[in-house]
Amino acid sequence: MEEALKIPNHVGIIVDGNGRWGTEKGLSRSKGHEAGFINLQKLTAYMFKRGVSYISAYLFSTENFKRSQKEVDFIMNLLTGKLKEILAFCHEEKIHVYFSGRETGLSSKVIKAMKQIEAETKTYENKYFNICFNYGGHAEIVDATKKIVEDVQNKKLDIGTLDEKLYEKYLYHKLPPVDLLIRTSGEMRISNFMLWQCSYAEFYFPKVYFPDFDDKAFEEALREYNQRNRRFGGVNNDQKSN
Repeated sequence: MEEALKIPNHVGIIVDGNGRWGTEKGLSRSKGHEAGFINLQKLTAYMFKRGVSYISAYLFSTENFKRSQKEVDFIMNLLTGKLKEILAFCHEEKIHVYFSGRETGLSSKVIKAMKQIEAETKTYENKYFNICFNYGGHAEIVDATKKIVEDVQNKKLDIGTLDEKLYEKYLYHKLPPVDLLIRTSGEMRISNFMLWQCSYAEFYFPKVYFPDFDDKAFEEALREYNQRNRRFGGVNNDQKSN
């Protein structure tokens, strides 16, 4: 029986440890990424069932191009090679998919697959899956700033009206703040992931590699999240009375 826990509206996941999972099992890093892909489908379906409305998954960063060409090519081919499977999953679960990141450096085949997934799922509501692919938090903020400058130069925006709420509209997608950020594999850093959106997120760093981060592991994350005191810069009632 599921526990009566407070469910975060927006969960961010830094998918980490796929390659190491494969290596430690005597497999290739590519097999690890394939196992991670399979788990991502299972995990997102469970998280949405649990009541999460938004999931943002960090699958490939702008810095990941520094990896071997073989590994980069495999990750790119996962998206295109599994296109039918991805679409079937999204239609079955009625998931609205976004892609966040730059198109620079991506093949036309990958870009076409991304646009097809977005187009075919855009009518779905209540379950929103933001896939961060060729993404960087610094890049998102820089790209947003460039759009703002362009609108100011074209007299579409009065710079005096710019505030945080308006700035958010220039990010890749208008998403709610991340409530819970999970990074698997035990690494304790956010690696340039959704810097704007994670300003008040609760961080959780389980040691398990992503292919093994299942529904039970997510329940542990939820229990930890429910123990946190989210004050958003303020103080709680107990502190006020002291």
